[in-house]
This record gives sequence, structure tokens and C-alpha cells, in this order.
Amino acid sequence: MSEANWYVVHTYSGYENKVKANINKTIENRHLEEQILEVRVPMQDVVEMKNGAKKQVQKKMFPGYVLIHMVMNDDTWYVVRNTRGVTGFVGPGSKPVPLTEAEMRPLGIQTENVTVDFAEGDTVIVIGGIWKDTVGVIQSMNHNKQSVTINVDLFGRETPVEINFSEIRRM
Repeated sequence: MSEANWYVVHTYSGYENKVKANINKTIENRHLEEQILEVRVPMQDVVEMKNGAKKQVQKKMFPGYVLIHMVMNDDTWYVVRNTRGVTGFVGPGSKPVPLTEAEMRPLGIQTENVTVDFAEGDTVIVIGGIWKDTVGVIQSMNHNKQSVTINVDLFGRETPVEINFSEIRRM
């Protein structure tokens, strides 16, 4: 399998979150979770003055652009390129160019992998987030997304839940 890189996609202005939602829905429907790993609309905190009062709001860092962490192949290119609201990848002609490490650093997106001491079948306890103090058995691991899937008891049923590596600890 090829290595995943970050790519920049140009969208209609104001459609960034809609494009993100559409791509995430397509990933789920076509089971491309292993190829399209993450879709981001980078935001930054800005202080605005309105009616004499300071107010902190979040603004898009790059209006009209969405970042996608994905393995570039014909399928993923087609899915992203043909998403409603997408005008194309950033790069010369039809060849998308991945972002370099130097370009990624100011965006605050870490690309290093975390080494973990648990594996599929291990029992873990959730130490953060909404599932805090929940115990579960790891069903699957996704090292690219830095997450595991565990089954939790929800309304009397076993339900798979995805949790970040940083929010679990081995029992």
C-alpha cells in the first residue's frame, strides 16, 4: 500500500464544511477508511470587536480550501474530485501535489506515529473523552488514524466505538 499524504482541495467559497461532510459520508459508504484517513477544515481563534465588546470566534484559516490525508490512487482521486462543491486538487494540471513536512508544521498537524503497548484482543479502559471509565476489548486498530475500535454496552447492545490511542490504557 502507498503512503498517505496531505493534499489540498479547492472548493467553492463557503462550501468547506459541506465538502468535508460529503467526503466523510462517501468514505463511510464506499468503505474507504483505510485510504482516506482524515478530512480537515483548518480553523483559528480570532478576537473580533462587535458593539464595543471583544468576542473570540473561530475562522477558517484558508477559505475555499480543505485538507485531506489520503493515499492517492485512482479511486480516492475520483471520489474527492467528484464530490459536490470540489473544484479540484491544488497542483499543476490534474496531478495533485502532497504537502511537505515544512508546509504541515505551521498548521499544527502532527504526522508522527505513537507506539502503543496494546493489540487486538486486549482489554483496555478508556481514560478520557465521553467514554471515560468504560472497559472494552479492542476489536480493531487503525494506526493511520491513531485509534482503536472497542465494543461498549449501549442500551443493552454491543456497539462498536472508535477511540483515540491517547484516551485508552491497557488494564
